[in-house]
Amino acid sequence: MRCAEDTSGFIAAGAEVHATSAGLDEHDALLGLVHDPADQPTVTRRELWSYYFYYNGDNGVGPQSYSLAIFQSALTAAGHDPSISPPQVGNCGTGSCVIPWGSGTCNVNSVILLANGLCFAIMTLVFLCLGSAADYGDLGPRLLLYLTVTCWMAQYSFMAIVGPDQWPLATLLYVVSYITYGATLVFYAAIFPRLAKFMPDVREAREDLLPAGKITVDEYNKLESLSKSHISNISTAHSNIGYFVTLLFNLAILIPLSPWPYANNLALLATTTYFLLLGIPWFIYRQSRPGPPLPKHQSHLTTSLSHLRLALRSLPLLRQTTLYLIAIFLLSDALNTTSTLLSLLQNQTIHFSFLTLTYLGLTQAVFSTLSTFLFDHIQTRFRMSPKPFLQLTCLFTLLVPLYGSLSLFDPDWGYASLSHFVAYNVVFGLFQAPYYAYAQTLMAELSPPGYEGVFFGLFGTMQRASSVVGPNVLFAITEMTGEGEWGFVFLSVLAAGAMALVALVDVRKGKEDCEKFVEGMTGVHRDIGRDLVEEQDDTAAD
Repeated sequence: MRCAEDTSGFIAAGAEVHATSAGLDEHDALLGLVHDPADQPTVTRRELWSYYFYYNGDNGVGPQSYSLAIFQSALTAAGHDPSISPPQVGNCGTGSCVIPWGSGTCNVNSVILLANGLCFAIMTLVFLCLGSAADYGDLGPRLLLYLTVTCWMAQYSFMAIVGPDQWPLATLLYVVSYITYGATLVFYAAIFPRLAKFMPDVREAREDLLPAGKITVDEYNKLESLSKSHISNISTAHSNIGYFVTLLFNLAILIPLSPWPYANNLALLATTTYFLLLGIPWFIYRQSRPGPPLPKHQSHLTTSLSHLRLALRSLPLLRQTTLYLIAIFLLSDALNTTSTLLSLLQNQTIHFSFLTLTYLGLTQAVFSTLSTFLFDHIQTRFRMSPKPFLQLTCLFTLLVPLYGSLSLFDPDWGYASLSHFVAYNVVFGLFQAPYYAYAQTLMAELSPPGYEGVFFGLFGTMQRASSVVGPNVLFAITEMTGEGEWGFVFLSVLAAGAMALVALVDVRKGKEDCEKFVEGMTGVHRDIGRDLVEEQDDTAAD
């Protein structure tokens, strides 16, 4: 068994952490996460399907597509074309558009990029302050509930946005809905490793077949890994199905009501209601699997900060996990910022038409659903690691901005017409949509068992913190050049760096390091516990 290998390096590192009583408290806070009692309930079919249905509803059509379009439309209606003098509000076409900003003006696209940067900065703060503490008690499920309800409220509030003078309110609602939506994805994703571990077949293999010697440790690890990949892939497929169904349903609103000025708001209302109806079952049918109680004299905030400090100190011992987190930092920035830039260009090209936006979204949803099921079938059929699939998505994460850069040399290339955006949505669906499933599956593979919340918190932080960088760099590029297309060059470099780092990650070595890490930390905890008991016995004897 790999856990029997030498763990002296990890034990030494753990002992160093315990040099002081403060270090002991900090280490105890993290060690409390190894909490996996055998009496935790087995996942039921109803619970698993409610988990899938939640992601079916939380598909991003509202916060990422419709809300952005309403926000951008309000800004554009309140702006003016800087090339036309005197300034006339509402005369923006497909060219540059600015709005009053302080004592001067600011490009509309730059305002949206700044808003996105603010969203990712706040999400980073949330994950740093509360992410790993979600492993204790029932805080994780409660956070998911609170964030979900807040997201619903912000999305419903967009019904009030009916004029250009309301763009400050639209900015606030967009920021709140985008932050809560992004946070729900991270806390939702942190659940699936535990679900995979308590699936009936995985539990039987761990508790019956493995002790009886009917399967090896490697065979069990392979089974659990495939279970994680399967749940992650199917939940992602459900997100794509929900994306498709939501957009298809909205056609019934947008086609007959498209001349009505509030048809877009009504479509967002229907989208949020769909999420509401499919999200509620998870909070009803999920089974309680509480984590350990908070350490004594610790709050959720202090515990989370203790986790962060110790997890960061542990990263040098988990080299493959560290390398992967750096790759995710670059990859997430490239993917998220590219998607934002293309959404802005796409909305300008289609003149904020929700009907055209819905058709484009349907195209993406169809190919996303097909690719996710196809990738899952290929992986299950040939029992493949998730890494090759993630590498394939990395390749297309590079090719998408690389193609956009061509417009700098020839205006007929790049994303210059509706047909280019149709092609982009097809490519995104086929080769980039599975990224979300495989990125989180590989994170689960490279997280020490029992510490998933801590490392998924770092994972979420890397994804959000990185996306603070991209929008601000693009903001500077757009302000200097007046053309957002120059941002594709920067994004191509980011994607190339991420692709190279993912290729260097050794998943097998990373899993071995994670097992040795847990073994070493448990050994330190056991030694310290014994020393404390001996000290108490000596004191009592005196």
